Amino acid sequence: MNVLNIIFVVISILFAGFLVLPFLIVLLSRFFKDPVAKQDFPQEETDFGCIITAYKNEDITKPGVQALLKQHYKNFEIYVVCDGCSFDDYGIESDNLSVFVPDPALNLKAKSIIYAMDRFKRKHEYTVVFDADNLAHPDFLKVLNKYVKAGNRSVQGQRTAKNLDTVYACADATGEFYKNYIERLVPYLIKSSSVISGSGMAVETDLYRGYLDSPEIQLGKEKWKKMLQEDKILQNYLLRKNEKIAYAWDAIVYDEKVTTGEQVETQRSRWLYSYFQNLPNSTGIFLRGLFGLSWNQILFGMITFSPPLFILLFFAGIMALIGLFVNLKMGILLFCSLAVFAGTILWTLKLSKAPKEIWSALWGLPLFVLKQVTALFKMANPNKNFKHTEHKRPVSIDEVLENEK
Repeated sequence: MNVLNIIFVVISILFAGFLVLPFLIVLLSRFFKDPVAKQDFPQEETDFGCIITAYKNEDITKPGVQALLKQHYKNFEIYVVCDGCSFDDYGIESDNLSVFVPDPALNLKAKSIIYAMDRFKRKHEYTVVFDADNLAHPDFLKVLNKYVKAGNRSVQGQRTAKNLDTVYACADATGEFYKNYIERLVPYLIKSSSVISGSGMAVETDLYRGYLDSPEIQLGKEKWKKMLQEDKILQNYLLRKNEKIAYAWDAIVYDEKVTTGEQVETQRSRWLYSYFQNLPNSTGIFLRGLFGLSWNQILFGMITFSPPLFILLFFAGIMALIGLFVNLKMGILLFCSLAVFAGTILWTLKLSKAPKEIWSALWGLPLFVLKQVTALFKMANPNKNFKHTEHKRPVSIDEVLENEK
């Protein structure tokens, strides 16, 4: 029983640490300012190559293309890769737009990105990646340019919801607000790196090429759906080199949020599988930082190692209840830590100026958590259970901006 009690105490302290860490780093970040945000916009424009990847649905990319064509910025090209699509006329023409339909189909986002980069009209200084459903704010590239000119080789923009029309969409957006603040803005402010969102990021083209040529990407081409998510491979590649990933809060990309429970299961099963796949990498980056005395790597490793929110809350809650009967001190510690964590979520929503729809739909979070629990059981067979998240809402950037008003 003594051995079991020691194990219980160690696990309880570990969970308590993960629950309190977000509060501590948010508190610390309040003493720091973004060194770039208040700077004037530079006159010289960086040359951006913007890649949009689509899978079996080219129509969903068209509002994203139109949003980029409305940028308050001139020096960029757009490359749309319509993988697994079939059409005669894309329907949009522009001198700085190239549309590709690979034959045979590529069936992998990383392959689509490589396909586009191999066909760049010129060697762009930075490569920006978008998902098919993304809409860039008219100032997106203009804001990114500030961070690039400040010397950042990789910059993540703020991905935020373009739809808050269901309880599931609001719950999904709540998680995004939390992650944007805790995992992206705060680490950047306190001199570490932002976690990459998977789209809306700009990386120096030579650096991005190095990532695409890395063994993990080459091996991933053969693994199909068992491949580690591209965003995780990219951030691991950058952090192993001790590169810092900046976060541009005002470089906004609108993203379609899930609207049904089925979509939650589909999306989260892939994300959960990728989280567990990535644990050795997170641990490795943390240890590199520890032995190399790199705060950048230490904090990034800790944040990416931290369990997904619903796993953390679910198991910490169970441990707290058990603690009331087997180790009262640990039970109280965990309940206090859970209270701190819940308060931190509300604090970050307030600091992020979350819209009223988010606050009104907080009651729906348990439904969202339940669907994520069921998603755990779909991780066993990735090639069978993992499906592409379908996006069916071609909303224009003008409509999104009007709704925000």
